[in-house]
Amino acid sequence: MARKQGSHSDITGPRVRQAALRLIAKHGYAAVSMRKIAAEVGIQAGALYNYTPDKQSLLFDLMQGHMSELLSALDDASLSGHPLARLEGFTRFHIRFHLPRSDQVFVSYMELRNLSDDNFATVEAMRREYEEALETILRNGVAEGVLAVHDPRVTTMALIAMLTGINSWYRAGGRLEIARIEAIYWDMVRRSVTA
Repeated sequence: MARKQGSHSDITGPRVRQAALRLIAKHGYAAVSMRKIAAEVGIQAGALYNYTPDKQSLLFDLMQGHMSELLSALDDASLSGHPLARLEGFTRFHIRFHLPRSDQVFVSYMELRNLSDDNFATVEAMRREYEEALETILRNGVAEGVLAVHDPRVTTMALIAMLTGINSWYRAGGRLEIARIEAIYWDMVRRSVTA
């Protein structure tokens, strides 16, 4: 079969990842076949293997890509100042980064169980690096006496779960603008860690 016009790796490769992300976020990893992904992109199922070796590699690529982008953006966020200012910066950063990426967030959190052991270990290490950024802020705040946190690790996990949970209910064009959501969530975070 002749190659479709415009079907080359710099165009089709990203389209394959976008289609896989959309389908997995909507139906779940187990329910999405390589054939469905190929149909969504408009290529033959066999041609899909020019862009990914298998479905597991595709899932890993999506999750690792999301975490790489998150860690890079966090590095660029330059959270500075006293611990409370850094905590506010982290809170606002987390919301701003995650809200426009609802499919990536859903797949990254809900499909971990479908990663192979090696792929899981890689993604989990990246998640841990992100969590440690928040945990360090909390530990520093406790050490400086400005935050009242009994267990920084547990608090880290609780805060990230709360902040990431926004993606389950937020819809663009709703009654609250992102800046207002940030302010509300920052107030909840601040109250939860100060005496």
